[in-house]
Amino acid sequence: MDGRGSRDGTRGAAGAGSGSVVERCTASLRAARTRPEVRLAEVPAPARVAPFAVALSADVARAGDDEDLATGRFVMLHDPAGQEAWEGDLRVVTFARAELDPETGADPLLGDVGWSWFVDALAEGGVEHAAAGGTVTRVLSDSYGSLAEREPTVELEVRASWSPLGGPDAVGDHLRAWADHLLCTVAGLPPLPAGVTALPRRTR
Repeated sequence: MDGRGSRDGTRGAAGAGSGSVVERCTASLRAARTRPEVRLAEVPAPARVAPFAVALSADVARAGDDEDLATGRFVMLHDPAGQEAWEGDLRVVTFARAELDPETGADPLLGDVGWSWFVDALAEGGVEHAAAGGTVTRVLSDSYGSLAEREPTVELEVRASWSPLGGPDAVGDHLRAWADHLLCTVAGLPPLPAGVTALPRRTR
C-alpha cells in the first residue's frame, strides 16, 4: 500500500479479542500491493457504522500524469458481535467513481455493465465473499449560460459492500481485487496481461 500522505484511519477501542482482529485487518491492508497507477492513503474512518473501522481513499492516475482518472474509498468494518445482514463480523463498504465519455455514458445497459465490473473484480481477484450488494449510479451534467460550450459530462459511481471470507488476514486481498480490477476498470485502464504482476511501489 502506498504510504505517502497516509495517516491512521482506524477507529475503535480494543475489546475482548476484537483488537487483534482490527490489528490483523489493518496489517493486511497495509501489506496489500496494488497496481502502480493506484494511490492509497489511510483516512479517518466513519463513525457509528460499526464498533471498529479502517478506511482508505484511492485515486487512479497514469504514470507521470497528475489528472485522476478515478477515485474511490474502501472501508473495512468489524463488529465483534456480528450483524445478521453481514452474515459475519466483517464487512467491506466501497465506492468507485469516474467520469465517462458521453457515448459510453449513454449506454442504457450501463448499470448492468457497472455491476458486472464489480462481480468480475472479486472473481478475478480470487477472493471469497458473502452477502454482496450495491448500486450503480449515472449522473449526466449539461452546462448552460456562460458554460454552454462545455460538452455534457457523465459520471459513473459503483457503490458496493460485501462480507469478506477468509478472516482478517485476507482483507488485503479484497482491497487489491477492488483496486486493481474494479477501480482501474472504472478508470478505463486495460487489465494487466495474464501472468503479469504489478511491481510494488516504494513507500516513504
